[in-house]
Amino acid sequence: MMQTFEHISKIKGELNLPGDKSISHRAVMFSCLAEGTSQIENLSDSEDVKSTISCFKQLGCNIFSGPDKIIVEGKGYKKLEKPAAELDTGNSGTTARLISGILSAQNFASVITGDESLSKRPMLRIVEPLKQMGANIEASRDGTLPIKIFPSGSLHHIKYKLPVPSAQVKSAILLAGLHLNEKTEVIEEIPSRNHTEKLLNLEVEKLNGESIIRVSRANYPVAAKYFVPSDISTAAFFIVLALLTENSELKINNVSLNETRSGIIKILKSMGADISITGIKQSNNEPFGDVIVKSSNLQNVEIPEDVIPNIIDEIPILSLAGLFAEGNFRINNCKELRYKESDRIKALCENYKRLGIEVNEFEDGFELIGRPQLKRTVFESYGDHRIAMTFAVASLLLEEGGAVENFECVKISNPGFIEQLQRIAK
Repeated sequence: MMQTFEHISKIKGELNLPGDKSISHRAVMFSCLAEGTSQIENLSDSEDVKSTISCFKQLGCNIFSGPDKIIVEGKGYKKLEKPAAELDTGNSGTTARLISGILSAQNFASVITGDESLSKRPMLRIVEPLKQMGANIEASRDGTLPIKIFPSGSLHHIKYKLPVPSAQVKSAILLAGLHLNEKTEVIEEIPSRNHTEKLLNLEVEKLNGESIIRVSRANYPVAAKYFVPSDISTAAFFIVLALLTENSELKINNVSLNETRSGIIKILKSMGADISITGIKQSNNEPFGDVIVKSSNLQNVEIPEDVIPNIIDEIPILSLAGLFAEGNFRINNCKELRYKESDRIKALCENYKRLGIEVNEFEDGFELIGRPQLKRTVFESYGDHRIAMTFAVASLLLEEGGAVENFECVKISNPGFIEQLQRIAK
């Protein structure tokens, strides 16, 4: 489906966005593992989180939807049930990778599958450390889905140093270690998102510039009430739109301010963005607050390597801010973008070329040189929700508007994007 967008003159108003996708996945998973009834408010309505819910229903968990919340009847320690069919994780890499750690500790066999896009993404990054723990797990010959897991009987704790920063790899190991009496240790040099650690209240030691995260059965989840703050990755599209549209002001309520996710705000502020935060609160160790954004003249800055894992999902929309900022936008050290729902480096470069600017593509990043033409342009989503929403925002900024092919993929993370946009576009 092609979605068209007309030029807008101003952004004004207030938004309440769906819950953070990463926190939502984990809140559902931990509620299902816990024995008893849990309640989750403001859960993400994304297709990815629906994949997680579907998988745990197949594993015997009762999950009920109510007004503005869901109720989960958890199974308790090692009481998940053998699924009657393969577990289809859809397009959700988080679901596939995290559930692999959980299923490696269960007493039944299971098979994890996904859609065509997810089935191309690398899975050995979790299979190999889980095998080191004694899990009986295997991926396809290409190191992709399907993943097959068999009862092991010999799962044991390990000390594992992450070769690259990855919250999904880290979490897969931690969720397997959650089922062991001895402490499993995961060591990371560069911080990745830490929702698993926060929601499970894990021990984290800082030593010689590294973080050592420890987990054991003592950290096994108990039934709880969760409030899921709004997704900062979703908010980023509206933040950049408000910054780049003249005479605009936007308030986004209850946005996640997790320190491993808020790098996008820090980078934008260093570029000159007028962004303020009020009403900071906390739920389940996760901070959140209201973000107020006003139109700003931006200037490109150098983006340090150590911040890349913190902003990896926001790089597409950050690059659009850079396109309209003073100076050229350049980013490196983000090769991980090539292994997302699309090859995001290639997708961004191809779409930016349509705006008539000079684009230099590198193996680990890209550079944008020059000012974009503002005539009507048609962009391609490449079936990737973040690419689709980035160039929806770009279309709104063009004098003649624009369009995005295959826009329906936005439902993976934010099905309500168009409605939210209509609420604040003037």
